[in-house]
Amino acid sequence: MTDSRFKGVLVPALTPFTPALDPDRDAWLAHCRWLLAEGADGLAIFGTTSEANSLGIEERIELLDFLVDAGIDPARLMPGTGTCALADTVKLTAHAARRGAGGVLLLPPFYYKAVNDDGLFAAVAEVIERVGDAALRVYLYHIPPVAVVGYPVALVERLVTAYPETVVGIKDSSGDWSNTRAILDAVPQIAVFPGSEIFLLDGLRAGGAGCITASGNVNPAGIRAVYENWRGPNAERLQARITEIRKVIQAFPAIPALKAITAAFTGSRDWKITRPPLEALSEAEARRLLDALSAIGFSMADNRACHAA
Repeated sequence: MTDSRFKGVLVPALTPFTPALDPDRDAWLAHCRWLLAEGADGLAIFGTTSEANSLGIEERIELLDFLVDAGIDPARLMPGTGTCALADTVKLTAHAARRGAGGVLLLPPFYYKAVNDDGLFAAVAEVIERVGDAALRVYLYHIPPVAVVGYPVALVERLVTAYPETVVGIKDSSGDWSNTRAILDAVPQIAVFPGSEIFLLDGLRAGGAGCITASGNVNPAGIRAVYENWRGPNAERLQARITEIRKVIQAFPAIPALKAITAAFTGSRDWKITRPPLEALSEAEARRLLDALSAIGFSMADNRACHAA
């Protein structure tokens, strides 16, 4: 892994599937290239929006290899490697390190709910010690609305103190600005990324590193504009615009909605496919979503580059 630290706009890239429910590698590569061309600073592949927990361990390893072998700079990749099984997490994390990923996004082991900070500290410490790579950079992934188990602020402080060269950041998808602010205040030395662009401007003003956001899949350039201009006179207007777009999207199931938008933009109906238990939006739902975005003057085509391999 490189010693660089992530900052800016990172996108948990969607994973397209074929009708047989296999990952569509060519469509995925095209989408990842498009995101980077549109201004994404990095790709948090195998995040929640990527349907990572519907992907097998070997699938994740093979897909990471495919992306790097296709010429995507591994230093711009932050693959999700956290699972419920220690051995799986170590395997994924060590592989990401070997392939030169810029960091890993580490969910806590989330199946057992009645766990305390000592247990969670041990889980992260075991991964770091077993991987044993001085270049490993860990970004904690705090998403209690989905995982229930998260990283309390005191635990984040403890991990950063124990592994100051390794635990270098956190994605806070709590949806609670007060929690993000508490992390920023407690451990200002790490990179703090809100998990929604709704908090991007506030986060940057408080010392945050950027954001890692699902809707970056369809609006990377708009979100990037806030990051580039957050000190400028148009910052509030730019922020209001990306918040408006986000709120339309999040009125629908997030992953199926983002895939429906991408399907409409690319002209590929296969982009709507999700792996069970997730379900694609119905035709009526997709139409309502696209009409709602059209009503506020947004289209994925507003971004500059062509979505092509």
